[in-house]
Amino acid sequence: MPIVKVIEVIASSEKGIDDAIRQAVAEASKTIRNIDSVYVKDIKAHVKDDKVISYGCICKISFRVD
Repeated sequence: MPIVKVIEVIASSEKGIDDAIRQAVAEASKTIRNIDSVYVKDIKAHVKDDKVISYGCICKISFRVD
């Protein structure tokens, strides 16, 4: 039976939520192997002068332990 570990990461992007999630996975994959899934726990947007300037999310990344 494989062991799965979960870490929580915070990511942001000026492009959108999709890009923030992709950045979270890309950054985590630099030091973690066997990533299986990402659960988006929370989403937010930063606003300045009545315009959305960036998007952020808190992600739980699951990966199998060797």
